[in-house]
Amino acid sequence: MSIGTLYNRFPTRGHLVDAVFADRVAASVRIAEVALGMDDPWQALVLLLEQTCELQAADLGYNDVVSRALPLRGAAEQARARGYELMQQVIVRAQEAAVLRADIILEDMAFVLWGHARTVEATAAVAPGAWRRHLAIMLDGLRAEAAHPLPEPPLRPDQARRALSGQCAAEHDEHRA
Repeated sequence: MSIGTLYNRFPTRGHLVDAVFADRVAASVRIAEVALGMDDPWQALVLLLEQTCELQAADLGYNDVVSRALPLRGAAEQARARGYELMQQVIVRAQEAAVLRADIILEDMAFVLWGHARTVEATAAVAPGAWRRHLAIMLDGLRAEAAHPLPEPPLRPDQARRALSGQCAAEHDEHRA
């Protein structure tokens, strides 16, 4: 396929990302739905994070999409929004059961997954399962009984979006130059 044909079929990067990764985005929604249907709120959170991280580790392209917050369109964007909504419900449920730190918000989970993405990227060639160890460490830190006061407040949703899109890094580079 020539680049011209590619652009005729996918006028923007977002359209191409949608076509390639729509099934993985839909799978992440199904994972969240299963988690929300579980009786144990902590196990629901663990399942949600483990299986989402498994999707990332199994497909480095999807891992990159997740960690860079690339724009999605149409059904893929609706699925992503639904996944966030379901993840929020899993978080609230775990907090109400007092098994998840009370100070965790949805944006914190975005950074758990972003950190996982970087671990997968760095270790895929040398230790493809290393991410499991790092996820277990993160999960221990999310437990309510392990909670200590955090040194900084959580990012607001707009700050998290800017950070995950790479916008903050570009602004930082501009200020350093």
